[in-house]
Amino acid sequence: MEVLIFLLVRTITYLVIAHVILSYFMSPYHPIRETIDRIVEPLLSPIRQIIPSAGGLDFSPLVLILFVQFFGNFLIGFF
Repeated sequence: MEVLIFLLVRTITYLVIAHVILSYFMSPYHPIRETIDRIVEPLLSPIRQIIPSAGGLDFSPLVLILFVQFFGNFLIGFF
């Protein structure tokens, strides 16, 4: 069970990092970016409603990564 939680947390973290990096370099209509956006955006949108962007910087990916890491560690400690 711990390995499954670890892999899920790691996968979400890598997808969020890829989402941030690709948003700078790749067209929003590229199939790879569209696929990653479909996975990551539903996780980021509730955070964006709570935490507004600060001076054009979006901290929601950082908050999501921290939350996923914390929740994953909590679940691993629980099991």
